[in-house]
Amino acid sequence: MSLKKLCYCLSLLLVMVFSCQNGTVHSQLEVGFYRNSCRFAEFIVRDEVRKAYRKDQGVVADLLRMHFHDCFVRGCDGSVLIDSTPTNKAEKDSPPNNPSLKGFDVLDNAKARLEAVCRGVVSCADIVAFAARYSVQIVFIISMDMYTGGLAYDVPAGRKDERISLASEALTNIPSPTFNLNQLTQSFASKGLTQEEMVTLSGN
Repeated sequence: MSLKKLCYCLSLLLVMVFSCQNGTVHSQLEVGFYRNSCRFAEFIVRDEVRKAYRKDQGVVADLLRMHFHDCFVRGCDGSVLIDSTPTNKAEKDSPPNNPSLKGFDVLDNAKARLEAVCRGVVSCADIVAFAARYSVQIVFIISMDMYTGGLAYDVPAGRKDERISLASEALTNIPSPTFNLNQLTQSFASKGLTQEEMVTLSGN
């Protein structure tokens, strides 16, 4: 599979297929959702991804993986960002995510800037989705020297943030690195994804 096709498939599968798996009807999501309420929302997220990439190129893979892990548990609802409490161990501290999942600081920085200009408007779930989209674009631009426009595609927004985050759900929903082919296929099928889409998302 060519790099261009891989990037395109990753973007569509992660951002569009998963975008309607958080209990939100797909028709309720809208491209340009923040055009009136927070017009610079997507620009701010993109700027934070770019700044992080200048410091560490590996951050784009981290942010893409973050979106993947968020969407596989309860849908794309930002639950992977919720901190643990004394009485509850959250997703981010479960073995599939801790200590390997990275990029939280990038999302925190974007959230802080957004709260400064339009408080309480942009959901964390949408920030994760926007960051994944720009990560794909950056990889595509760097890898395809002749293509300077980036991989542009729209991300429908309007996701609601989840208030529940359980480490146990990450364990039961995120595919284990020890899974065989049949187990992986069944895991992705439970999310409405085909075996071909599974292979694409796995980067093979």
